[in-house]
Amino acid sequence: MKLTIIGCSGSFPGPDSPSSCYLLEAEGFRLLLDFGNGSLGVLQRHAGLYDVDAIVLSHLHADHCLDLCAYHVVRTYAPGGPLPRVPVHAPAGAARRLNAAYGMPDEPVLERSFDFARLSPGVRHIGPFEVTAAPMNHPVETYGVRVAHQGRSLAYSADTGQSAELVKLAHEADLLLCEASFLDGPALTPGLHLTGRQAAEHAARAGAGTLVLTHLVPWNDRGRVLEEASLGGFGGTMELARSGAVYDLG
Repeated sequence: MKLTIIGCSGSFPGPDSPSSCYLLEAEGFRLLLDFGNGSLGVLQRHAGLYDVDAIVLSHLHADHCLDLCAYHVVRTYAPGGPLPRVPVHAPAGAARRLNAAYGMPDEPVLERSFDFARLSPGVRHIGPFEVTAAPMNHPVETYGVRVAHQGRSLAYSADTGQSAELVKLAHEADLLLCEASFLDGPALTPGLHLTGRQAAEHAARAGAGTLVLTHLVPWNDRGRVLEEASLGGFGGTMELARSGAVYDLG
């Protein structure tokens, strides 16, 4: 199983990265976790334009789903004709939300390009992957996911505040891809995002092997995010996400 970070910028694209998008590959199958704004362009550096086999959207905030609209154009108007539908596992209302964002009532709707399936807590099989979804602590319906393949596993926090569900989801995961949107301070908004320190605390409680801090908001100092994470008691390998970084999970 191989992870490629397509986009790791939080809330909006940054100068060096699009918004959230992560490519998982195994046995020739390509699964996208989230498809945030700006990610379709960078995705083409790492996979063929038509080669996405399935998509999981953790939630319906624009920085996690909006480039599905652009990918609809790709699959509807390809030079050889419309392409087969791609399965999209997403929270309730995804088709309605994204058709509204696309805003082209005289053109084919997104259901022409995508087969939407309701994402809910529990286990499902997507290609060669076993995918477990669990609810996160965020203002809209949001799911963290654990992706397993041949005894190896990756957990992805999506967007979340402090969450016991995240600790369970990431239990002994080989890699935890965890958001670190906030910097420590006296007025942190609860139930929204994590700091680097809080992400490290979750990784430590989960017993994860490697922690990759992601959803890095461009106006924050990246060095400070990592410095604060070092105070979270996590003893494994820890680093900041970077667009284009590749992790071979075996």
